[in-house]
Amino acid sequence: MKRVVSLLIFVLFLNGCDDGDLTMETIDFEDAATQSCTTNNLIFKLKEKESLLLEIPETSFVNDPTVPGSPTLIDIDNSTNRVVYRFYNGIVSADNICNTIPPALPAVTDQWTGISGKIQIITTAVKSTNTADNSTRITGYNHNIVFKNITFAKTDGTQVYETFPFGDYVTPSLPLPFGFDQTLEQCPTSKQLYNYVSSEALTIDNIDPSLIVNVETPLNTPRTGLIGNLRNILTYRLYSNGVLTPGYFCGTSVPILPAVKEEWRGVEGVAGTSGIIEVTTIKNGTTAYKHTIVIKKATLKKGNSDFSLGDNYIYGELTTTN
Repeated sequence: MKRVVSLLIFVLFLNGCDDGDLTMETIDFEDAATQSCTTNNLIFKLKEKESLLLEIPETSFVNDPTVPGSPTLIDIDNSTNRVVYRFYNGIVSADNICNTIPPALPAVTDQWTGISGKIQIITTAVKSTNTADNSTRITGYNHNIVFKNITFAKTDGTQVYETFPFGDYVTPSLPLPFGFDQTLEQCPTSKQLYNYVSSEALTIDNIDPSLIVNVETPLNTPRTGLIGNLRNILTYRLYSNGVLTPGYFCGTSVPILPAVKEEWRGVEGVAGTSGIIEVTTIKNGTTAYKHTIVIKKATLKKGNSDFSLGDNYIYGELTTTN
């Protein structure tokens, strides 16, 4: 009799453990590509008869790498920042997600709604490398999205995930053309060096006067200096709302237009290693001198973003006279 009672208790225990709230249901969109709508703030993944939707303002994705150990954290509030997992009665496509009036089929058969938790975003720069000169350019920013301690409200209760990877979302970067010729100019008073085209400029401010001297340099022995924060300040600027002209430079005040859209500063150089300015001077006629300026292994930085100008970037040629 005791054995029968024990078996009954064991069976009841097993039945008691078969509770939907205790069963961890797996959601796997790892192999699905991240897509986005052009008319709203939806980012989504599709898998046959399922969709995973993230509605979040585009401004949440900042084009600047996050500091290691300090990701961006955003509250899931089911309002501005929403996470939804949907089931359909047929194969789902982007039209079912992005269209103002979605197709009638497939229809949504069930939905889980994120009601709490955090959206964690870790951002890194996506770079391309020119192997010929080891220069790099930022082509975009990768935002790795993970839901932390997310709670889904379901038709039969709730489901909690401590860590729920959504995946990567890439945003484009602003192109930096670097479409300069090799003709340099120098302001008569400030001695600022500048090279410019209609929408961008590369300048060196407070240049060391010993670098630009009307004396020929010995063969293969250029004058050298280092990029710095107080002297030999290298700056790249991209402009909008106007066209750069010679009148923009050398004035007592900086014109309001065109407006600076982006500004990148040269990282301080290290002797014999990086951020080196080389000037080679030759005589050009009877009274003129031509100074060829090469910038070696320089890095330009904005916020947490940076890129390399390469092993040898020819800044240009400056002509001076006695």
